[in-house]
Amino acid sequence: MWARKLHMADCRDYFVAFHGDMDMIELTGEWIEGIRNGSVVPYLGPGVLAGVHAVADGRPIPADSDSLIIAMNDGKPMAPKLMYEFPRAAMNVELKRGRSAVNKFLVRTYGETVWTRAAVHDWLVTLKPRYIVDINRDTQLQDSYAHTPHTLVVGISRIGGTDYRFKLFAHDGTAYREVAPEAVDAVLPVLFKPMGTPRPQPHFIASDADYVDYITELMGGFAVPLTVKTLRAGKRYLFLGMRFNRDTERMVMSDLIYGSYKPAGWALIEQPTDKEQRFLARMGIEVVTGRLADLLDETQLETSAVA
Repeated sequence: MWARKLHMADCRDYFVAFHGDMDMIELTGEWIEGIRNGSVVPYLGPGVLAGVHAVADGRPIPADSDSLIIAMNDGKPMAPKLMYEFPRAAMNVELKRGRSAVNKFLVRTYGETVWTRAAVHDWLVTLKPRYIVDINRDTQLQDSYAHTPHTLVVGISRIGGTDYRFKLFAHDGTAYREVAPEAVDAVLPVLFKPMGTPRPQPHFIASDADYVDYITELMGGFAVPLTVKTLRAGKRYLFLGMRFNRDTERMVMSDLIYGSYKPAGWALIEQPTDKEQRFLARMGIEVVTGRLADLLDETQLETSAVA
């Protein structure tokens, strides 16, 4: 036991000497324990997919705004004013070619292409989070729970015949089936995909028009099911792979974490901007300077310490 502790201390000293981020190291154990006991909710952004590539040809997965725009435009940048943000570019494509053109692109990208696994997802699946928010549109989080019963919440927009801006699916460990809000099993883990997913039904929040509708209903309380409203009360959040330089992501996030614990959690960002730091300070979110790769290295040390 004492030998294991000494080895762990040596590893920490080595890590700090080369990475210099003691804050993240000190917090890692708290994050891991919080995710395991359900008090900390992972909130995943595009950065968690860094390093993921297509099995067939090795191209990187388009996840952040710029890469999505370029992929949607056949590998070429769009006009500078459209490159500002993916929803703006998607709105331009929708106006010219129809909403189905954007949806087909997203289905082709995330539903029909085979991608390598993200290291962050492989780490999270070992912790078995009770509740996760993932603003990416890929299926890696769902793949992690492919053999675990869970509830999937998918964001929708501009759909008639319902007051809600979500669809609910129950997974029995084998397949999904759509369920009504009152039929959700409150005991099961919840995967929240607010910006959509191609499975089991393709629904996406992509264009400016989608976001206007979704955020409006999100602010009114109609984009979050009651089960999640109850589950998220008093939680803290760990933002991974997220940047907060655009109003769209900031507005979605601020409403999704409504009712959080105070302070609301932490954002792991390698080089935060002044704008990000001011916004996150107002939200009660601590900025922790560091890289995802370093967090994964540190979690391996934490795991070895209790092995």
